[in-house]
Amino acid sequence: MPDIEVRPLLHLLLHVVVPVATARMFWPKDWKRAALWMLAAWVIDLDHLLADPVYAPGRCSIGFHPLHAWPAMLVYGALVIPRKTRWFGIGLVIHIVLDGIDCLMM
Repeated sequence: MPDIEVRPLLHLLLHVVVPVATARMFWPKDWKRAALWMLAAWVIDLDHLLADPVYAPGRCSIGFHPLHAWPAMLVYGALVIPRKTRWFGIGLVIHIVLDGIDCLMM
C-alpha cells in the first residue's frame, strides 16, 4: 500500500465540504448556487502556478502566494459585504481560513 499523507487529502476534502456545508446551513433554498459560488473561490489557487515548484507539501500558502497575501485577504473580506459578491467572498474567506489551518498543522 502506498504511503499516503493524510493532511493534504484532508485539506482538499475540507475545501469542498466546508463551503457546501456552509451553503446548506445558511441558504437552504439556494444552497447549490451558493455552494458553486463558494467553490469557485478555488480560483485563487491559480497563484500556485507562479511558484517553483508549483506544489510543495511543506510550504504555507499564506503570505507566500500573491492571492494568499494580506492585501488580497482584505479584498476577500470586503467582498462579503455586498449581496452580489457575498457567496464568492465567503468562499474566499473560507479558503484562506482553511489554508491558514493547514499552515498551523505543518
